[in-house]
Amino acid sequence: MGAHYAKRVAVDQPLSIGVVGAGTAGAAAATLLATAGHRVTVLERVADPRPIGAGITLQPTGQVALARIGALDEVHARGARIDRLLCVRRGNRPLVALPYADIDPRLYGLGIHRGVLFETLFAAARAAGAAIECGVAVVRSELTARGRALVDDRGTRHGPFDLVIAADGSVSELHGEAPRVKSTAYPWGALWLVVDDTKFTAERTLHQVVDGPGKMLGFLPTGQPPGKDTSCLSMFYSLRADRVDAWRAAGLAAWRDEVLRVDERAEPILDTLSDLESVLFTRYRDVAMWPWHADRIVFIGDAAHATSPQLGQGANLALLDAVALADAIAVEPTVPRALAAYSASRRRHLAFYQFATRALTPLFQGDSRVLGWLRDLTFPSSRWLGFLRRRMVRAMVGIDRGILRGPMPIADVLSPHALLAAPEITA
Repeated sequence: MGAHYAKRVAVDQPLSIGVVGAGTAGAAAATLLATAGHRVTVLERVADPRPIGAGITLQPTGQVALARIGALDEVHARGARIDRLLCVRRGNRPLVALPYADIDPRLYGLGIHRGVLFETLFAAARAAGAAIECGVAVVRSELTARGRALVDDRGTRHGPFDLVIAADGSVSELHGEAPRVKSTAYPWGALWLVVDDTKFTAERTLHQVVDGPGKMLGFLPTGQPPGKDTSCLSMFYSLRADRVDAWRAAGLAAWRDEVLRVDERAEPILDTLSDLESVLFTRYRDVAMWPWHADRIVFIGDAAHATSPQLGQGANLALLDAVALADAIAVEPTVPRALAAYSASRRRHLAFYQFATRALTPLFQGDSRVLGWLRDLTFPSSRWLGFLRRRMVRAMVGIDRGILRGPMPIADVLSPHALLAAPEITA
């Protein structure tokens, strides 16, 4: 792939922008807005941010957003190409297979280590000229005549800013400023570990194995992790949050036996463990909000629309948020109009993915045997119903916008300079 750089735009009146959080959404927005000439300050809670986490799938939509930012080449060089998602039931009985080539042979996913994405975007924000202040835990904001100020846990005021971007995750300290927001924890989460790999990487497949509605084992090729030049694999396993203590108390041997009953291919991965210390548990939240802005503040990424990871779209949607926000600010003459345009431009796309994820979650992370039976009965039909399989692939790629609205054009995820979420001005 050729090198692509963030589009530089001259601004007559640069804005003072405070970004809360230096994760995917915050760093991406900071890079685009600083590149456009705005004065951007990023306030990050962690004193010494470091690359951590496991694997995520960068979909074609996320890849184009990274190209807009100017960060795709570096991430792509460290990622693992994924040509299809394959989900089977225990015993290797087919459930669903979703090859990207079903809608275009040029499309593919990219398995990457979350730490690689963090490192790349963090460096990009600095290079673009954003000021990054670490160890600053923002706890609230205050609207003043001169803008919106941010207050940290030591009582220090930052700003005021013409605009505050809340990108501090699903438990955002600034949710109190949102017009309407509901944030609830899912009862389920996932266990994660990262190990060296060659076998799954060579297959270019995201493998998932389900056993009823409550057990899902996954193998995600993850490319090269930070600080290493060898390929790695992320393995994940569903678990209810209220069973984590019992899981740890039972120990490695019990978990090993349980996982191997689902899929024996996990054996060499589990053999690398001497205990459970390196296995991390992640719980997910559901955040519902509308609109995604208030007076001089806007919410992006998980702070705006966190979901369970059933469609693997969290980082991709966050990157698209950053692009859409930067585009809205570039074309609108005032902050209020830019924020209204941003919420309008993201409404249909985000509504579809939040609805679809909420609908799918009980089928893959739940206790209902009836829903598990229904999933196993209906999903295999996608193997011979091409239109249904293509629809599922579109959702995976990230271009779907609902049943009654057409998807984003395929050209938008093939061109590195596509305006993925150009504002839709609704007046």
